[in-house]
Amino acid sequence: MKAAIVDLDGTMVDTLGDFEVALNRTLMDLELPKVSTDVVERTVGKGSEHLILSVLRHQLALPEVKVCEKRSAETLYETAWTRYQHHYLAINGQFANVYPGVVEGLRQMQADGLTLACLTNKPLAFAAKLLSDKDLLGFFALTFGGDSFERKKPDPLPLLKTCEALGTLPAQTLMVGDSSNDAQAARAAGCPVVLVRYGYNHGQPVDTVDADGHWDDFRAFTAWHRQFR
Repeated sequence: MKAAIVDLDGTMVDTLGDFEVALNRTLMDLELPKVSTDVVERTVGKGSEHLILSVLRHQLALPEVKVCEKRSAETLYETAWTRYQHHYLAINGQFANVYPGVVEGLRQMQADGLTLACLTNKPLAFAAKLLSDKDLLGFFALTFGGDSFERKKPDPLPLLKTCEALGTLPAQTLMVGDSSNDAQAARAAGCPVVLVRYGYNHGQPVDTVDADGHWDDFRAFTAWHRQFR
């Protein structure tokens, strides 16, 4: 291993609170009911567009919402995206916490000589500010967001582009994530992949996802890496 690509939401930082607050303020602007935490948890991880559209479709289908042909998720999306950006930027990081063991694990990776990059489907501006506010940005030589490349995870392109920027082969570059998105992207790119058990795997048990390891937290890195040396 020469490098590691690390996911952000659900992997390093528990951002569910940020998503929920920003989405509910957006829904309030649109005069729609609040969304529940479990719906948000099932829909995060595939980028803001997917998150907003999924939540809009769910809320518009609720029995208390009057059916109106002009109020579809697609017709509301542009307004929702603008309001969501406004609200997310206002609260980014305020309702989020770094998971236990993340800082120690990142230090272990650096001590073992790995160069680190953060790769997330979150827009880059949101991601960079969150990493900075949580004192994590300094661990990473590179940071890429969901708007950094033409496609997002689970497409392998972001991982391949990140490996290229790091100057490492995919087989030498570990992907650390929390969901099937990360695992599918890593497998297609040719990167080894480990998944943390506490994240947001679309409501499914992460241990059922094909990966090279499943960690309870980042401090498992040293023991896991030792088997390859």
